[in-house]
Parts: sequence; structure tokens; C-alpha cells
Amino acid sequence: MDRRELAAFLRSRRERISPADVGLPTGPRRRTPGLRREEAAQLAFISTEYYTRLEQARGPHPSREVLAGLARALRLSDAERDHLHHLAGVPPGPPPGPSREVRQSVLDLLRRLPQAAAIVTSATFEVIAWNDLAAALMEDFSALAPRDRNLVRKVFLGPAPQGRRLYGVSDADGFARASARQLRATAARYPDDPEVTRLVDELLSGSAEFARLWASHDVCAEPTLRKTFQHPLVGPVTVNCDALDLRDRDQRVVIYTATPGSPSEEALRLLSVFGTQRMDVPG
Repeated sequence: MDRRELAAFLRSRRERISPADVGLPTGPRRRTPGLRREEAAQLAFISTEYYTRLEQARGPHPSREVLAGLARALRLSDAERDHLHHLAGVPPGPPPGPSREVRQSVLDLLRRLPQAAAIVTSATFEVIAWNDLAAALMEDFSALAPRDRNLVRKVFLGPAPQGRRLYGVSDADGFARASARQLRATAARYPDDPEVTRLVDELLSGSAEFARLWASHDVCAEPTLRKTFQHPLVGPVTVNCDALDLRDRDQRVVIYTATPGSPSEEALRLLSVFGTQRMDVPG
């Protein structure tokens, strides 16, 4: 165990994370760059004293459970998680939970699709990357805490005004069924991940519809090839849906495109101009 290198690595990873990245308030008196030690400890489910001792290079040998908590709390990439394990003298095992790290080439791809709305979702349906048109079509994900970017949580537990369930998409009920099935498969792939377990427990206790679908034990879902968004500014927007699986990250790139020359193509063009500046218009 290399205590000094481990301490420096933990401190550097903590200082790069903003409170907003993990859904915490920034506050006017924050002097520490990134997260405070007590915040990192809370997110890792360990005591502040224990975390402080690790950053001061005088902590005990951390267990695999502690290292998994630190990796989640500090939002480490797969490579960083492995490095953390090596510094602690514990050989890295398989990824403990769904990856949130999006390859730079995929982020570049999203930006190169100006006429298409595109998002990247994790294995738990959290929107982890998006382009400007997707934010205009759906919502400004940058203004949300990570937990509020989760589409399966939104479809089952979010507010659903008349005709506006999950952005008013025409296949909201179908998405609910498909997401429940895919989440069951995700839970089987990551049986020890507490975030997956908490998400499933929250959905089971908060949604009778999800509980019914979960009890069916179905894991196969039919792809959606076309859907219509009911947008509060430009009205109905019908798009083709194409999903690209990133199997090495257990992620999915979802691309929405309108038929050339259609009213929906013009609607997307208008949304690219509006951006998210008026996304507070009531639905």
C-alpha cells in the first residue's frame, strides 16, 4: 500500500468534482476546490475521520468495500478505479457498477450531429451526455442533479401532466415497460452495486406500475424505431430513433432524427435556434 500516493490521488480526484456534479448545493462560503472531505466521506459511506486519515497518508489498509465506495463517490473512470486499487495494494476486480465515463470520441460525435438530438444513457437509464438539440427537445440536463437525469425514475416517479409523461412522448408507456425489463437485466449484471439496488427499491416502493412489471421477470425489450415528442414550444415532433450500444461501457447512444423535408425537421431546426432559453414554458 502506497499511502502517500493514495493520499495525493484521493485529494486530486476530490478537488476536481464540483458539488453540483453530485447534487450538492454550492453555497456562498465554499473555499475548498471541489468537494469537502466530509462530503466525499458521506458519498463513500465511510466516516469523515477515516477519509481524512486516508488523505493524510496515515489511514489503515482499505477494504474492497471502502475502495468501491471511494470510486463511486469520486466518480472514477475504470482506469482510475484500477489505479486506486493498485495504490491500496488490492488487485482490482470487475467494475462494481455501471460506468458513467463517456469516451471523448462519443462526446465529439454528439457535437457533430447538429441536426439530430442525441443522448448517451448508462445501464440504469441515467442521461450521462447529450448535445444541445437534445437539451432543447427534452430538457436542460445540465440544470439537473444526476439522479434527476434518470429516465426510468422520471417515467415511473416523475410528474405526469395530461399528455406530458416523459416529455410527452408517444411511446411513454412502451418505454416504461422496456425500461423495467432492461433494468432487471442490469440488476443481474451488477448485483453488488448499491446505486442499482437503491434505484430498484425506490421504484418498487414508489410505483405500483413498476412493481407489477418487475414481478413479471421479463428481460427482453422491443426496440422503438419512431416516436413523437409533444413539445411545449413547437408542438409535436416526430423522430426516428436509432440506438448504438457501447458494449465496453454498458452504455447506449440514442439518436433522434426527423424525416428530411418534414414539419418535424423544421421543428428541430427551430429548437436548435431556441435552445433551452425558454424551457420553463408550462407543458
